[in-house]
Amino acid sequence: MSPLRILMITAEFAPFAKVGGLGDMTAGLAGYLAGQGHEVMVVLPDYGNAQSAAPWSVRGESVEGLQVFRVAAAEHFADADIYLGDDRDAARFVLLAEAALAHAHATGFVPHVIHVHDWHAAAAVVLPKPWPAKPATLLTIHNIGYQGIFAPDVLAATPFAGHAPLLADPTTSEPRLNLLAAGIAGARAVTTVSPTHAREILTPEYGVGLDALLRDRAAALHGILNGADYRLWSPERDALLSAPFSAAQPQGKRTNREALLAQIELPLADDCPLLCMVTRLTEHKGMDLLLAALPALLGAHEFALVVLGQGDAHYSEALASLAAAHPKRMHLSLAHDEGLAHRLLAGSDMLLMPSRYEPCGLTQLYAMRYGTVPIVRATGGLADSVRHFDAERGEGTGVVFRDYDVQGLQWGVGQALDWFADAGAWRRLMANAMAEDFSWQRQGPHYERLYRQIARS
Repeated sequence: MSPLRILMITAEFAPFAKVGGLGDMTAGLAGYLAGQGHEVMVVLPDYGNAQSAAPWSVRGESVEGLQVFRVAAAEHFADADIYLGDDRDAARFVLLAEAALAHAHATGFVPHVIHVHDWHAAAAVVLPKPWPAKPATLLTIHNIGYQGIFAPDVLAATPFAGHAPLLADPTTSEPRLNLLAAGIAGARAVTTVSPTHAREILTPEYGVGLDALLRDRAAALHGILNGADYRLWSPERDALLSAPFSAAQPQGKRTNREALLAQIELPLADDCPLLCMVTRLTEHKGMDLLLAALPALLGAHEFALVVLGQGDAHYSEALASLAAAHPKRMHLSLAHDEGLAHRLLAGSDMLLMPSRYEPCGLTQLYAMRYGTVPIVRATGGLADSVRHFDAERGEGTGVVFRDYDVQGLQWGVGQALDWFADAGAWRRLMANAMAEDFSWQRQGPHYERLYRQIARS
């Protein structure tokens, strides 16, 4: 088949800009597509660059066969923060969409598909296109809880005031902008990042006010599980680890545990299970459930917990209090630390992800490759990627608990600790997890097929 030309617009793209899984996903998918011979142009903001010709300028580079362009705009992207969290984000990300379309046109790049990610790039779906033949548009929803909702006049004093009617919220008569909803209504196809989550967001419980719109567009909605970039996340070749290891030669995992415990100064007996969380400290990641269940868990079982992440202040403070009360059982790092994230997944025994909802999740995919058994709630991509272990048959890759309540989480942790105490069962469980393949070589073809389908239509 002939190669495709794909214009990808995103707020995050690793390693240039990353807060969470969005940056990893866009980089992994784009890298896969380029490796398959497609022509991919990626456009994202140039955060922290205050030098730009008015109103914006672009600098580009080639990265492993990709054309990556960053939009500099002193008025909008001089701040190094990816998200400002206020009304300024409206003009920033409308500018991103407009600049991406204009730059592609100016450089003679005529896409078959414009693939936009989350509300930050969704304006590109509805903005006028500079090509006579209109490219197909695909919107991927990574987190439906963030929609880009603003007052109707938020663009009034900007050069983008004329775009406001295109970005009006189609789900309500209330005068407001909703960039994600406008994109969902206008895109030729919509994806989210796991099959289970694609079904979940059709319901009021998970649709965050967009479920009716999504039901109207159900024929155009697809769930495609994210892939893992094993070029960066494989214990055999991870330069951030103290020692390499693999399923065939697992000895290095013990070395990484010892190095990790020394780094974080956590005294732990050799036979004590080590749990970790690499997460945003937010409600949807299960922080309220964790805080409700953790004191009793620490009292009932022998294990240690390391938490790495940033987020809401009240969760940070509550976790800090618990860590201070249990200095030999808990360690808290309130940071975004890529190196520590790798070392945690390599040196821990279990990964805890008690999410209220999880569109896909990447950390559990990485953890399995590192032989760190995931304990997850059955939602979204967690349900699609982790299979509950059956000790009698020796089948499964982790612990899956159903109910979002204290009893469910306590059962999940207790079940994992019981299996950990059985050396044979734990070896089998680790081997199963490490054998899983969530590479982009398996997940990427789903996007290729969808691109061709919507380009033909």
